[in-house]
Amino acid sequence: MRLWHDRLIPFLPRQQLLGQHRECCALRGNGWGRKHATVDYVFRHSPALLVAYHLLVMAEMDARGYKHAKEWDEPCYRGAKCLPWKELVVEFAERYPEHDKGYFEDCLENLRGKGIEIKLSEKNAKPL
Repeated sequence: MRLWHDRLIPFLPRQQLLGQHRECCALRGNGWGRKHATVDYVFRHSPALLVAYHLLVMAEMDARGYKHAKEWDEPCYRGAKCLPWKELVVEFAERYPEHDKGYFEDCLENLRGKGIEIKLSEKNAKPL
């Protein structure tokens, strides 16, 4: 699984968006620090970046009428079977430096490989 570029979150189909939620829950929980070729970069940063990303995903879910367990809105929450983080300061302006223009293009190509074409216009695309 991958974390899609954050600028693509509003455009992801239902399956990919809900998959992001599940992936974020797993990474925030007992999956934190477990090696995974696609998302290892996440562990080189503060968990606060993952939480900020996950909050974006959940906000999009809310906007579409999808429900999630509200415990995940709490930044230190890590799941029912995992001790919470002691303290996290979540800055929404921060994002993974790996989520650059090249990664954005890689994500679009990956989605195309799944038969998903996301058309971004000047009007609906946020700058990278």
